[in-house]
Amino acid sequence: MERDVIIACDFDSKQKTLEFLDLFKDKKPFVKIGMELYYAEGPSIVKEIKERGHKIFLDLKLHDIPNTVKKAMAVLSRLDVDMCNLHAGGTVPMMKAAIEGLTREDGARPILIAVTQLTSTDEETMKKDLLIDKPLDEVVMHYAKNALDAGLDGVVCSPLESGKVHGVCGENFLTVTPGVRFADGNVGDQKRVTTPKKAKELGSNYIVVGRPITAASDPVEAYERCLNEFLG
Repeated sequence: MERDVIIACDFDSKQKTLEFLDLFKDKKPFVKIGMELYYAEGPSIVKEIKERGHKIFLDLKLHDIPNTVKKAMAVLSRLDVDMCNLHAGGTVPMMKAAIEGLTREDGARPILIAVTQLTSTDEETMKKDLLIDKPLDEVVMHYAKNALDAGLDGVVCSPLESGKVHGVCGENFLTVTPGVRFADGNVGDQKRVTTPKKAKELGSNYIVVGRPITAASDPVEAYERCLNEFLG
């Protein structure tokens, strides 16, 4: 099964990001570039990190009308990232349009995944703020099935939902899971969380880990610990 650890480089500047990546010397971890860094530095930071030899998950969570998302994905496709995403809540037509925009003339494209429900969202919040009365698990599975039907490669979900997603969408449908913390760590603002080892057991293909690595006293050691727990 395809599996890796993605480090969330949620920094607000190029300098902080490159200083962090320099700690890894000859290692080239898979990294996530999110809104904070991308909005601070623009496409150039993506190109520079790619030139350093890292795989990149560009985490911008597009959600707009189908035509706008299609055009935006066409632009992002030129950055040569390895993975990007959008919100499954944007509907199947939007997701289909995204694939059209993302696919290059030679037929190649990055992995495209859809966010189901954020790991900071629990069932109470979903019902109160989003007026979605269905159980959280049912909503996530429905969004995942929509993403599969639209032709996407997988979804972003909680590790707690990975096995169920595979059950609904098949083993080849990727689950990319934030909300991963060490057993002795702080969960922060995440609500649906688990450990790297448990995420592996539950069937996650990729875990996205931020502060447990980036805020660690020894980030390289924390990364190696993640790898050992998740891949070992």
